[in-house]
Amino acid sequence: MSQQPTRVAVLGGGSFGTALASIAADNGCAVRQWLRDAALAEEINRDQRNSRYLPDYVINPAVHASSDMAEVLDAAELVLVAIPSKAFREVVRQARPYLNAEQILVSTTKGIQEEGFKLMSQILEEETGFGHIGVLSGPNLASEVAQKQLTATVIASDDPLTRARVQSVLGCDYFRVYASNDRYGVELGGALKNIYAIAAGMAAALGMGENTRSMLMTRALAEMSRFAVEEGANPMTFLGLAGVGDLIVTCSSNLSRNYRVGHALGEGRTLDEAVEALGQVAEGVNTVRLVRDKANADGIYMPLAEGLYQVLFNDVPARQMAKMLMQGEQSSDVEFILSREDVKQARRRETKDGD
Repeated sequence: MSQQPTRVAVLGGGSFGTALASIAADNGCAVRQWLRDAALAEEINRDQRNSRYLPDYVINPAVHASSDMAEVLDAAELVLVAIPSKAFREVVRQARPYLNAEQILVSTTKGIQEEGFKLMSQILEEETGFGHIGVLSGPNLASEVAQKQLTATVIASDDPLTRARVQSVLGCDYFRVYASNDRYGVELGGALKNIYAIAAGMAAALGMGENTRSMLMTRALAEMSRFAVEEGANPMTFLGLAGVGDLIVTCSSNLSRNYRVGHALGEGRTLDEAVEALGQVAEGVNTVRLVRDKANADGIYMPLAEGLYQVLFNDVPARQMAKMLMQGEQSSDVEFILSREDVKQARRRETKDGD
């Protein structure tokens, strides 16, 4: 007796959701994809293409797209939620009548809700109360995943079944799925790195070199992990794919939406002009403001986030902000080895002895 294929629902018609739907179908799953746009759903079913987000990618013909939420979620065992953060809670509430506690719910969205500083998996918990909840995050540029370039990601959950099921559904010879039980750290890493991708794009547009990019990425990693640990994450998570891995790819590639926004700002465009030229959601723009305000409220030292906030929202020229950052405090390199306070005390003693 043959085993029935796993039934997978993907909520969202963007580039990453579309790529994941096709991977699951390639792996033999029965896949349905929900899109708000009925015309785009019809196009996917007719042409096996998503012309809006992945025009050159041929989608597995077994993926059935629909704008009918009830149809898509009917009997689904795994639900991948690939909705931009601003609409995430709204869509989950729309889906809630068709969900049940046996289903596995996984967020693929790298963003933060402003009210309450909530991550997407926390919204899933609040709206459903279910136990099988996870997060998928890592260095996953959707266009490269669609091209079947070798890629790895992380499924993070406290629930072993969630981790194992996602590895089974999405793991293949070009898309590796690694497991973590630090859901908060993995999800926070995915959201935070968007900030520094904007900074990297700005640095590239300003003509700064490889030394600058290396410094920027490593100080960004220190800042990300400092913030995350203060909020309860495991610092070791940031040595993995969802931390340094995701940071490297978004700070190095013009395929990254946040990098492209930063590049436009570095060329002298306004924030509105940069976002309009992109034509898609760049989660990092809103994340800069949220993280900067949260860091100030909790007393967390985040000079890069503060500098980006000034450029994005207070019209401070990017080159001027770069100079100001270089004149800031010289502290410890890796704070989990040598604390910032120890360095400050040594500098104070050195200054006193030199007087």
